[in-house]
Amino acid sequence: MNKSGLTIGEISTRTGLAASAIRHYESESLVFPDRNAGGQRRYQRADVRRLSFVMIAQQLGFTLAEIRTELSTLPQDRAPTKADWTRISRRFGQVLDARIDRMTALRQRLDSCIGCGCLSLQSCKLYNPEDRAARAGAGPRYLMGDRPLDE
Repeated sequence: MNKSGLTIGEISTRTGLAASAIRHYESESLVFPDRNAGGQRRYQRADVRRLSFVMIAQQLGFTLAEIRTELSTLPQDRAPTKADWTRISRRFGQVLDARIDRMTALRQRLDSCIGCGCLSLQSCKLYNPEDRAARAGAGPRYLMGDRPLDE
């Protein structure tokens, strides 16, 4: 790394991201490169970690807005510490735990619903007699988390 920071090509090589993706993340306020006298972007070494975090968080289903909110809690005047990253990790972990719980419950409901073979909440005599679920609104109400009305 030169003393003026990493070039976009260097950070692209290090992260595996295309330069266009890095510029997009900059436009989304996820990284904040400096500019040299010639106007070229110069990234801090800590930006490698920020961009890596963005990639991982997106793979876990977080939106850029959610990622930006978390990254905005990191200091911009210094490289984030392990404690800074741990704080974000804990918050994301809580969200992931809640998603896992919801997905597990959904999988169990799918097994009981689709497993019956009728595939029709409207005509199901066992799980949804007389389409009682429709009273709660449109869509697959029980799969969305509603409880059967007779429970």
